[in-house]
Amino acid sequence: MASITLYLLLSAGLVSAQFYKIDTTDDTISAAKTLAYDLMTYYKGNESGQTPGILPGPPPAGEYYWWEGGALWGTMIDYWHLTGDDSYNDVITQAMLWQVGPNRNYMPPNVTASLGNDDQGFWGMSAMQAAEENFPDPPSDQPQWLSLAQAVWNTQADPDRHDATCGGGLRWQIPFANNGYDYKNSIANGIFFNLGARLARYTNNQTYADIAEQTWDWVVSIGFMDKDYNIFDGAHVQTNCTDINRAQFSYNNGVFLLGAAYMYNFTGDSKWEDRLNGLIDATFKVFFPNDTAYEIACEEHMTCTTDMLSFKGYVHRWMATMTQIAPFTADKVLPVLRKSAQAAVNQCTGGTNGRTCGFGWASGAFDGSVGAGQTMDVLAAVSSLLIDQSKTPVTSSSGGTSIGDPNAGIGSGSISDDLPPITTSDRAGAGVLTAVIVLTAAAAFGWMGTGK
Repeated sequence: MASITLYLLLSAGLVSAQFYKIDTTDDTISAAKTLAYDLMTYYKGNESGQTPGILPGPPPAGEYYWWEGGALWGTMIDYWHLTGDDSYNDVITQAMLWQVGPNRNYMPPNVTASLGNDDQGFWGMSAMQAAEENFPDPPSDQPQWLSLAQAVWNTQADPDRHDATCGGGLRWQIPFANNGYDYKNSIANGIFFNLGARLARYTNNQTYADIAEQTWDWVVSIGFMDKDYNIFDGAHVQTNCTDINRAQFSYNNGVFLLGAAYMYNFTGDSKWEDRLNGLIDATFKVFFPNDTAYEIACEEHMTCTTDMLSFKGYVHRWMATMTQIAPFTADKVLPVLRKSAQAAVNQCTGGTNGRTCGFGWASGAFDGSVGAGQTMDVLAAVSSLLIDQSKTPVTSSSGGTSIGDPNAGIGSGSISDDLPPITTSDRAGAGVLTAVIVLTAAAAFGWMGTGK
Protein backbone atom coordinates (compact mmCIF):
# COMPACT_ATOMS: atom_id res chain seq x y z
CA MET A 1 0.00 0.00 0.00
CA ALA A 2 2.85 2.37 0.86
CA SER A 3 4.44 1.81 -2.55
CA ILE A 4 1.13 2.56 -4.29
CA THR A 5 0.75 5.78 -2.30
CA LEU A 6 4.27 6.84 -3.23
CA TYR A 7 3.59 6.08 -6.88
CA LEU A 8 0.43 8.19 -6.82
CA LEU A 9 2.25 11.07 -5.17
CA LEU A 10 4.98 10.92 -7.79
CA SER A 11 2.42 10.82 -10.56
CA ALA A 12 0.62 13.82 -9.14
CA GLY A 13 3.84 15.79 -8.98
CA LEU A 14 3.59 16.17 -5.20
CA VAL A 15 6.85 14.32 -4.77
CA SER A 16 9.45 14.30 -7.49
CA ALA A 17 12.93 12.89 -7.74
CA GLN A 18 15.34 15.74 -8.26
CA PHE A 19 16.85 15.08 -11.68
CA TYR A 20 19.48 17.83 -11.56
CA LYS A 21 21.96 17.88 -8.71
CA ILE A 22 24.29 20.83 -8.17
CA ASP A 23 25.80 19.95 -4.78
CA THR A 24 29.27 19.09 -6.11
CA THR A 25 31.38 20.16 -9.07
CA ASP A 26 30.82 16.82 -10.80
CA ASP A 27 27.06 17.09 -10.23
CA THR A 28 27.02 20.61 -11.64
CA ILE A 29 28.99 19.69 -14.74
CA SER A 30 26.74 16.69 -15.34
CA ALA A 31 23.63 18.83 -14.97
CA ALA A 32 25.04 21.47 -17.31
CA LYS A 33 25.84 18.86 -19.96
CA THR A 34 22.28 17.54 -19.94
CA LEU A 35 20.85 21.06 -20.06
CA ALA A 36 23.15 22.01 -22.94
CA TYR A 37 22.01 18.94 -24.87
CA ASP A 38 18.36 19.80 -24.25
CA LEU A 39 18.95 23.43 -25.24
CA MET A 40 20.60 22.49 -28.51
CA THR A 41 17.60 20.40 -29.53
CA TYR A 42 15.87 23.72 -30.22
CA TYR A 43 18.59 24.68 -32.72
CA LYS A 44 18.03 23.47 -36.29
CA GLY A 45 20.62 25.59 -38.10
CA ASN A 46 23.07 22.73 -38.54
CA GLU A 47 20.47 20.59 -40.30
CA SER A 48 20.13 20.31 -44.07
CA GLY A 49 18.20 23.20 -45.59
CA GLN A 50 18.26 25.33 -42.44
CA THR A 51 20.06 28.62 -41.77
CA PRO A 52 23.13 28.38 -39.51
CA GLY A 53 23.24 30.68 -36.53
CA ILE A 54 19.58 31.32 -35.78
CA LEU A 55 16.86 29.68 -33.76
CA PRO A 56 13.65 28.84 -35.66
CA GLY A 57 12.01 32.08 -36.78
CA PRO A 58 11.33 34.91 -37.02
CA PRO A 59 7.56 34.77 -36.54
CA PRO A 60 5.51 33.42 -38.17
CA ALA A 61 8.19 30.94 -39.27
CA GLY A 62 9.14 30.28 -35.65
CA GLU A 63 9.15 31.86 -32.21
CA TYR A 64 12.59 33.41 -32.17
CA TYR A 65 14.02 36.63 -33.55
CA TRP A 66 17.53 36.88 -34.99
CA TRP A 67 19.11 38.41 -31.90
CA GLU A 68 18.38 35.40 -29.69
CA GLY A 69 20.67 33.28 -31.83
CA GLY A 70 23.51 35.59 -30.84
CA ALA A 71 22.50 35.24 -27.20
CA LEU A 72 22.40 31.45 -27.54
CA TRP A 73 26.01 31.33 -28.69
CA GLY A 74 27.13 33.51 -25.81
CA THR A 75 25.50 31.00 -23.46
CA MET A 76 27.16 28.08 -25.22
CA ILE A 77 30.60 29.75 -25.25
CA ASP A 78 30.23 30.24 -21.50
CA TYR A 79 29.18 26.60 -21.19
CA TRP A 80 32.37 25.48 -22.95
CA HIS A 81 34.50 27.86 -20.89
CA LEU A 82 33.04 26.72 -17.58
CA THR A 83 32.74 22.96 -18.16
CA GLY A 84 35.48 22.23 -20.69
CA ASP A 85 33.02 20.37 -22.92
CA ASP A 86 33.94 21.21 -26.53
CA SER A 87 31.23 19.04 -28.12
CA TYR A 88 29.44 22.05 -29.61
CA ASN A 89 32.43 24.22 -30.54
CA ASP A 90 32.29 23.55 -34.28
CA VAL A 91 28.57 24.34 -34.34
CA ILE A 92 29.17 27.56 -32.37
CA THR A 93 31.93 28.69 -34.72
CA GLN A 94 29.89 27.94 -37.83
CA ALA A 95 26.90 29.81 -36.39
CA MET A 96 28.87 32.86 -35.27
CA LEU A 97 30.63 33.21 -38.63
CA TRP A 98 27.59 32.55 -40.81
CA GLN A 99 25.76 35.62 -39.53
CA VAL A 100 28.56 38.23 -39.73
CA GLY A 101 27.32 39.85 -42.95
CA PRO A 102 29.34 41.17 -45.90
CA ASN A 103 30.91 43.99 -43.85
CA ARG A 104 31.77 41.62 -41.00
CA ASN A 105 29.85 43.69 -38.45
CA TYR A 106 26.79 41.51 -37.75
CA MET A 107 24.51 43.28 -40.17
CA PRO A 108 23.56 40.44 -42.55
CA PRO A 109 21.33 41.62 -45.43
CA ASN A 110 18.50 39.25 -44.59
CA VAL A 111 17.90 41.01 -41.24
CA THR A 112 19.04 44.55 -41.99
CA ALA A 113 15.53 45.83 -42.62
CA SER A 114 14.45 44.85 -39.10
CA LEU A 115 17.69 45.53 -37.27
CA GLY A 116 17.91 47.14 -33.85
CA ASN A 117 21.09 48.39 -32.23
CA ASP A 118 20.48 45.89 -29.44
CA ASP A 119 20.05 43.02 -31.91
CA GLN A 120 23.43 43.72 -33.49
CA GLY A 121 24.89 44.32 -30.05
CA PHE A 122 24.01 40.89 -28.69
CA TRP A 123 26.04 39.25 -31.45
CA GLY A 124 28.87 41.70 -30.75
CA MET A 125 28.86 40.81 -27.05
CA SER A 126 29.10 37.10 -27.88
CA ALA A 127 32.07 37.79 -30.17
CA MET A 128 33.68 39.83 -27.38
CA GLN A 129 33.09 36.95 -24.99
CA ALA A 130 34.75 34.53 -27.40
CA ALA A 131 37.84 36.75 -27.41
CA GLU A 132 37.85 37.16 -23.62
CA GLU A 133 37.46 33.45 -22.94
CA ASN A 134 39.95 32.35 -25.60
CA PHE A 135 37.34 30.40 -27.50
CA PRO A 136 39.18 28.71 -30.40
CA ASP A 137 40.04 31.28 -33.06
CA PRO A 138 38.42 31.00 -36.50
CA PRO A 139 40.55 30.09 -39.52
CA SER A 140 42.86 32.93 -40.51
CA ASP A 141 40.86 33.74 -43.64
CA GLN A 142 37.72 34.34 -41.55
CA PRO A 143 36.80 37.32 -39.38
CA GLN A 144 38.26 37.09 -35.89
CA TRP A 145 36.34 37.40 -32.61
CA LEU A 146 37.95 40.62 -31.41
CA SER A 147 37.68 42.34 -34.78
CA LEU A 148 33.98 41.41 -34.93
CA ALA A 149 33.35 43.00 -31.54
CA GLN A 150 35.26 46.09 -32.63
CA ALA A 151 33.26 46.25 -35.86
CA VAL A 152 29.97 46.22 -33.96
CA TRP A 153 31.21 48.91 -31.58
CA ASN A 154 32.56 51.06 -34.44
CA THR A 155 29.31 50.90 -36.40
CA GLN A 156 27.39 51.91 -33.29
CA ALA A 157 29.84 54.72 -32.54
CA ASP A 158 29.31 56.10 -36.05
CA PRO A 159 27.74 59.60 -36.04
CA ASP A 160 24.95 58.21 -38.24
CA ARG A 161 23.74 56.19 -35.23
CA HIS A 162 23.66 59.19 -32.90
CA ASP A 163 21.75 62.46 -33.02
CA ALA A 164 21.00 65.45 -30.84
CA THR A 165 17.51 64.35 -29.81
CA CYS A 166 17.33 63.76 -26.06
CA GLY A 167 20.87 65.08 -25.85
CA GLY A 168 22.40 62.01 -27.48
CA GLY A 169 22.18 58.26 -27.14
CA LEU A 170 21.43 55.42 -29.52
CA ARG A 171 17.96 54.84 -30.87
CA TRP A 172 16.39 51.43 -30.45
CA GLN A 173 16.02 50.71 -34.18
CA ILE A 174 18.55 51.44 -36.94
CA PRO A 175 16.43 51.91 -40.12
CA PHE A 176 14.44 55.14 -39.90
CA ALA A 177 11.34 53.43 -41.34
CA ASN A 178 11.09 50.96 -38.47
CA ASN A 179 8.54 51.26 -35.70
CA GLY A 180 10.74 52.03 -32.72
CA TYR A 181 13.15 54.32 -34.56
CA ASP A 182 11.68 57.17 -32.52
CA TYR A 183 12.50 55.35 -29.28
CA LYS A 184 15.74 55.48 -27.29
CA ASN A 185 16.17 52.72 -24.75
CA SER A 186 18.39 51.35 -22.04
CA ILE A 187 19.29 48.04 -23.64
CA ALA A 188 20.73 49.52 -26.84
CA ASN A 189 22.80 52.04 -24.90
CA GLY A 190 23.64 49.51 -22.21
CA ILE A 191 25.13 47.12 -24.75
CA PHE A 192 27.14 49.95 -26.32
CA PHE A 193 28.43 50.87 -22.85
CA ASN A 194 29.15 47.21 -22.06
CA LEU A 195 31.10 46.60 -25.26
CA GLY A 196 33.12 49.79 -24.86
CA ALA A 197 34.12 48.92 -21.29
CA ARG A 198 35.20 45.42 -22.31
CA LEU A 199 37.13 46.61 -25.35
CA ALA A 200 38.91 49.14 -23.16
CA ARG A 201 40.13 46.41 -20.82
CA TYR A 202 41.02 43.95 -23.57
CA THR A 203 42.93 46.40 -25.77
CA ASN A 204 44.06 48.88 -23.09
CA ASN A 205 42.62 51.69 -25.23
CA GLN A 206 41.35 54.65 -23.24
CA THR A 207 39.07 55.88 -26.03
CA TYR A 208 36.68 52.96 -25.55
CA ALA A 209 36.46 53.73 -21.83
CA ASP A 210 35.91 57.45 -22.40
CA ILE A 211 32.97 56.83 -24.70
CA ALA A 212 31.60 54.13 -22.39
CA GLU A 213 31.59 56.63 -19.52
CA GLN A 214 29.89 59.24 -21.70
CA THR A 215 27.19 56.68 -22.47
CA TRP A 216 26.69 55.90 -18.78
CA ASP A 217 26.48 59.62 -18.00
CA TRP A 218 23.86 60.13 -20.72
CA VAL A 219 21.71 57.24 -19.47
CA VAL A 220 21.75 58.75 -15.98
CA SER A 221 21.20 62.33 -17.16
CA ILE A 222 18.15 61.43 -19.24
CA GLY A 223 16.57 59.51 -16.35
CA PHE A 224 16.78 55.96 -17.67
CA MET A 225 18.73 55.11 -14.50
CA ASP A 226 17.63 56.81 -11.30
CA LYS A 227 19.54 57.66 -8.13
CA ASP A 228 18.61 54.30 -6.63
CA TYR A 229 19.98 52.47 -9.70
CA ASN A 230 16.59 51.40 -11.00
CA ILE A 231 16.86 51.11 -14.78
CA PHE A 232 13.82 51.93 -16.90
CA ASP A 233 13.10 50.79 -20.43
CA GLY A 234 13.25 53.98 -22.55
CA ALA A 235 11.41 56.98 -23.99
CA HIS A 236 10.40 58.67 -27.25
CA VAL A 237 12.39 61.37 -29.00
CA GLN A 238 9.23 63.38 -29.74
CA THR A 239 9.02 64.25 -26.04
CA ASN A 240 12.76 64.79 -25.68
CA CYS A 241 12.72 61.47 -23.82
CA THR A 242 10.54 62.78 -20.99
CA ASP A 243 7.82 60.10 -21.37
CA ILE A 244 9.96 57.47 -19.68
CA ASN A 245 8.48 54.00 -19.68
CA ARG A 246 9.24 52.80 -16.17
CA ALA A 247 9.01 49.09 -16.93
CA GLN A 248 12.07 47.29 -15.58
CA PHE A 249 13.65 44.25 -17.21
CA SER A 250 16.44 42.22 -15.68
CA TYR A 251 18.72 42.16 -18.70
CA ASN A 252 19.06 45.94 -18.50
CA ASN A 253 20.51 45.60 -15.01
CA GLY A 254 22.71 42.72 -16.07
CA VAL A 255 24.28 44.47 -19.03
CA PHE A 256 25.07 47.59 -17.01
CA LEU A 257 26.41 45.55 -14.08
CA LEU A 258 28.92 43.72 -16.26
CA GLY A 259 29.95 46.89 -18.06
CA ALA A 260 30.46 48.72 -14.75
CA ALA A 261 32.60 45.83 -13.49
CA TYR A 262 34.86 46.17 -16.52
CA MET A 263 35.08 49.92 -16.00
CA TYR A 264 36.07 49.32 -12.37
CA ASN A 265 38.69 46.80 -13.45
CA PHE A 266 40.11 49.06 -16.15
CA THR A 267 40.10 52.37 -14.29
CA GLY A 268 40.50 51.35 -10.66
CA ASP A 269 38.27 54.33 -9.86
CA SER A 270 36.28 53.97 -6.62
CA LYS A 271 33.21 55.55 -8.24
CA TRP A 272 32.73 52.38 -10.26
CA GLU A 273 32.87 50.35 -7.05
CA ASP A 274 30.13 52.56 -5.62
CA ARG A 275 28.08 52.22 -8.79
CA LEU A 276 28.47 48.46 -8.79
CA ASN A 277 27.34 48.18 -5.19
CA GLY A 278 24.32 50.35 -5.96
CA LEU A 279 23.42 48.32 -9.02
CA ILE A 280 23.80 45.00 -7.20
CA ASP A 281 21.53 46.13 -4.39
CA ALA A 282 18.91 47.42 -6.85
CA THR A 283 19.07 44.25 -8.92
CA PHE A 284 18.61 41.96 -5.94
CA LYS A 285 15.78 44.10 -4.58
CA VAL A 286 13.80 44.14 -7.82
CA PHE A 287 14.70 40.91 -9.60
CA PHE A 288 15.74 38.45 -6.87
CA PRO A 289 12.97 38.29 -4.26
CA ASN A 290 13.83 35.49 -1.83
CA ASP A 291 17.15 35.15 -3.68
CA THR A 292 15.46 33.73 -6.77
CA ALA A 293 15.50 35.28 -10.24
CA TYR A 294 12.11 36.75 -11.11
CA GLU A 295 11.12 38.78 -14.19
CA ILE A 296 9.02 41.38 -12.44
CA ALA A 297 7.45 43.02 -15.49
CA CYS A 298 5.70 39.90 -16.75
CA GLU A 299 6.14 36.81 -14.62
CA GLU A 300 3.29 37.16 -12.14
CA HIS A 301 0.63 36.92 -14.84
CA MET A 302 2.88 35.13 -17.36
CA THR A 303 2.61 37.86 -19.95
CA CYS A 304 6.26 37.42 -20.90
CA THR A 305 7.16 37.53 -24.58
CA THR A 306 9.53 34.96 -26.05
CA ASP A 307 12.31 37.54 -25.70
CA MET A 308 11.66 38.09 -21.99
CA LEU A 309 11.73 34.36 -21.28
CA SER A 310 15.50 34.37 -21.80
CA PHE A 311 16.53 37.31 -19.61
CA LYS A 312 17.20 35.47 -16.33
CA GLY A 313 20.04 33.51 -17.87
CA TYR A 314 21.91 36.60 -19.07
CA VAL A 315 21.73 38.12 -15.60
CA HIS A 316 23.13 34.96 -14.01
CA ARG A 317 25.95 34.74 -16.54
CA TRP A 318 26.91 38.39 -16.44
CA MET A 319 26.77 38.67 -12.65
CA ALA A 320 28.93 35.57 -12.32
CA THR A 321 31.56 37.03 -14.66
CA MET A 322 31.31 40.31 -12.74
CA THR A 323 32.61 38.52 -9.62
CA GLN A 324 35.84 37.73 -11.49
CA ILE A 325 36.30 41.18 -13.00
CA ALA A 326 35.40 42.97 -9.74
CA PRO A 327 36.24 40.37 -7.05
CA PHE A 328 34.94 42.51 -4.17
CA THR A 329 31.41 41.62 -5.37
CA ALA A 330 31.82 37.86 -5.00
CA ASP A 331 30.87 37.46 -1.32
CA LYS A 332 27.63 39.34 -1.85
CA VAL A 333 26.66 37.90 -5.22
CA LEU A 334 27.69 34.26 -5.45
CA PRO A 335 25.52 32.97 -2.56
CA VAL A 336 22.45 34.55 -4.16
CA LEU A 337 23.26 33.09 -7.57
CA ARG A 338 23.60 29.64 -5.97
CA LYS A 339 20.23 29.89 -4.23
CA SER A 340 18.64 31.06 -7.46
CA ALA A 341 20.23 28.22 -9.43
CA GLN A 342 18.90 25.72 -6.89
CA ALA A 343 15.42 27.16 -7.32
CA ALA A 344 15.87 26.87 -11.08
CA VAL A 345 16.70 23.16 -11.06
CA ASN A 346 14.05 22.38 -8.45
CA GLN A 347 11.30 23.14 -10.96
CA CYS A 348 12.87 21.16 -13.84
CA THR A 349 10.53 18.19 -13.44
CA GLY A 350 8.41 18.44 -16.58
CA GLY A 351 8.14 16.49 -19.78
CA THR A 352 8.20 12.76 -20.34
CA ASN A 353 11.82 12.67 -19.20
CA GLY A 354 11.12 14.42 -15.89
CA ARG A 355 13.91 16.93 -16.52
CA THR A 356 12.24 19.61 -18.66
CA CYS A 357 12.56 23.14 -17.28
CA GLY A 358 9.91 25.83 -17.06
CA PHE A 359 10.18 29.54 -16.46
CA GLY A 360 8.78 30.25 -12.99
CA TRP A 361 11.51 29.31 -10.54
CA ALA A 362 10.01 30.81 -7.40
CA SER A 363 7.19 28.27 -6.95
CA GLY A 364 9.45 25.24 -7.09
CA ALA A 365 6.99 23.56 -9.44
CA PHE A 366 7.19 23.02 -13.18
CA ASP A 367 4.87 25.56 -14.85
CA GLY A 368 4.64 24.07 -18.33
CA SER A 369 6.34 27.04 -20.02
CA VAL A 370 9.01 25.48 -22.24
CA GLY A 371 11.34 26.75 -24.92
CA ALA A 372 14.90 27.69 -25.80
CA GLY A 373 14.88 30.73 -23.53
CA GLN A 374 13.63 28.81 -20.50
CA THR A 375 16.25 26.08 -20.95
CA MET A 376 18.97 28.64 -21.66
CA ASP A 377 18.12 30.38 -18.37
CA VAL A 378 18.63 27.25 -16.31
CA LEU A 379 21.79 26.22 -18.18
CA ALA A 380 23.24 29.68 -17.51
CA ALA A 381 22.33 29.53 -13.82
CA VAL A 382 23.83 26.06 -13.38
CA SER A 383 27.01 26.50 -15.41
CA SER A 384 27.70 29.85 -13.74
CA LEU A 385 28.14 28.00 -10.44
CA LEU A 386 31.50 26.87 -11.85
CA ILE A 387 32.80 30.43 -12.14
CA ASP A 388 35.25 30.07 -9.24
CA GLN A 389 37.04 27.27 -11.07
CA SER A 390 37.33 29.05 -14.40
CA LYS A 391 39.95 31.40 -15.77
CA THR A 392 39.34 35.13 -15.54
CA PRO A 393 38.59 36.77 -18.91
CA VAL A 394 41.87 37.53 -20.67
CA THR A 395 43.20 40.63 -22.39
CA SER A 396 45.53 41.12 -25.33
CA SER A 397 48.41 41.31 -22.85
CA SER A 398 47.37 38.44 -20.56
CA GLY A 399 47.00 35.50 -22.91
CA GLY A 400 44.33 36.64 -25.34
CA THR A 401 44.91 35.22 -28.81
CA SER A 402 42.16 36.87 -30.83
CA ILE A 403 43.36 39.30 -33.50
CA GLY A 404 41.72 42.69 -33.59
CA ASP A 405 41.29 45.52 -36.04
CA PRO A 406 40.56 48.94 -34.51
CA ASN A 407 39.20 50.12 -37.88
CA ALA A 408 36.84 47.18 -38.38
CA GLY A 409 33.35 48.25 -39.39
CA ILE A 410 34.16 51.94 -39.73
CA GLY A 411 31.95 53.50 -42.38
CA SER A 412 29.66 50.47 -42.63
CA GLY A 413 27.06 51.47 -40.07
CA SER A 414 24.62 53.30 -42.35
CA ILE A 415 21.61 51.60 -43.84
CA SER A 416 20.60 52.72 -47.31
CA ASP A 417 17.25 54.28 -48.12
CA ASP A 418 16.31 51.62 -50.67
CA LEU A 419 15.51 48.85 -48.22
CA PRO A 420 12.80 46.31 -48.94
CA PRO A 421 9.40 47.11 -47.39
CA ILE A 422 9.12 46.42 -43.67
CA THR A 423 6.72 43.59 -42.94
CA THR A 424 4.87 42.82 -39.74
CA SER A 425 7.30 40.02 -38.95
CA ASP A 426 10.22 42.45 -39.29
CA ARG A 427 9.00 44.75 -36.55
CA ALA A 428 10.60 43.19 -33.51
CA GLY A 429 14.00 42.57 -32.03
CA ALA A 430 15.86 42.16 -28.81
CA GLY A 431 14.28 45.29 -27.37
CA VAL A 432 11.38 44.36 -25.17
CA LEU A 433 8.80 46.73 -26.60
CA THR A 434 7.36 46.00 -30.01
CA ALA A 435 5.61 48.77 -31.87
CA VAL A 436 2.26 48.05 -30.24
CA ILE A 437 3.72 47.89 -26.76
CA VAL A 438 5.68 51.09 -27.30
CA LEU A 439 2.50 52.91 -28.26
CA THR A 440 0.53 51.52 -25.32
CA ALA A 441 3.30 51.49 -22.74
CA ALA A 442 1.51 53.55 -20.16
CA ALA A 443 -1.44 51.20 -20.15
CA ALA A 444 0.58 47.98 -20.32
CA PHE A 445 2.88 48.90 -17.47
CA GLY A 446 0.78 51.44 -15.63
CA TRP A 447 1.04 49.47 -12.42
CA MET A 448 4.77 50.23 -12.34
CA GLY A 449 4.26 54.00 -12.39
CA THR A 450 4.84 56.66 -14.99
CA GLY A 451 6.97 59.74 -15.40
CA LYS A 452 10.46 60.31 -14.12
